[in-house]
Amino acid sequence: MAVVLTGLRLLPGSPLAARAAARWQAAPSSSAASTAGQPAPPATTPSVTPPSPTLSPLPVRATDVEIDHTGWYSWALLDTRTGELSGPADRTELSTTASLIKAWIGADFLRRAAERGETPSDSRMAQVRTMIRDSDNTAAQSLYNAIGGSASIKRLISTCGLKDSRVAADGGWSRTMLSPADVTRMGACIADGRAAGPTWTDYLLGEMRAVRGVGDFGIRKAFPAADRKSIAIKNGWVDRQREQEYHVSCLAIGDGWVIGVMARYAIDKGYTYGATICQKVGEQLRAAAG
Repeated sequence: MAVVLTGLRLLPGSPLAARAAARWQAAPSSSAASTAGQPAPPATTPSVTPPSPTLSPLPVRATDVEIDHTGWYSWALLDTRTGELSGPADRTELSTTASLIKAWIGADFLRRAAERGETPSDSRMAQVRTMIRDSDNTAAQSLYNAIGGSASIKRLISTCGLKDSRVAADGGWSRTMLSPADVTRMGACIADGRAAGPTWTDYLLGEMRAVRGVGDFGIRKAFPAADRKSIAIKNGWVDRQREQEYHVSCLAIGDGWVIGVMARYAIDKGYTYGATICQKVGEQLRAAAG
């Protein structure tokens, strides 16, 4: 029987011959190839899966922030490259934004104008500029009315995927309720272009980097002077007479990261108390990055 099978393998067209050839090609023998008068097939290069690219370390890193304070504060850090959100458990607690929300008002106004194929007038652009750079409340109210008031905050929540926030009970922009976590989501939404759209995103970030005067405080101050010019910010501060509290909120957008800080405390401490909390959060997150 063995002799018969061997003979069948040698017959042209035999199925056994085809299977034998396939096995030979999969595991060639150099001596067999020489005997057949054919060059040995090239060696197969094993496939190698390239390693995943390693992301550069960010200049900030989550850590246990400790600040001697009275009242309440919380913070959140969002890695916009990976979507990783860090912060204490109460980063979802709500507080009023005050002027921080002006960054969204500017974005919503500019994006909607572009969607209609319109270029805002010089006077409107001046309002956007002074609202962002100098935190002008009159300009903010005018633009807020132009984009539908509280309907704009509803667009913020849906467009930027906010999870905790809500429109103010009185519909006013200053009392919009955000959480520190949602502050970072809004910042990411501004940075990636969803908020202001492709036409105006770079412009808006440029204006936020140009914030000046009394509104230039908080997280950005934790960085060396040479680095601050690349960090876009918008801060809010207001004395809430009804609650007898001071509310401060801080947003900073860097390359690959966003930080949000919110604070509430006794009204007699003034806005510098909250500004210092924002800066200290930034300092400790920077120190943790090494």
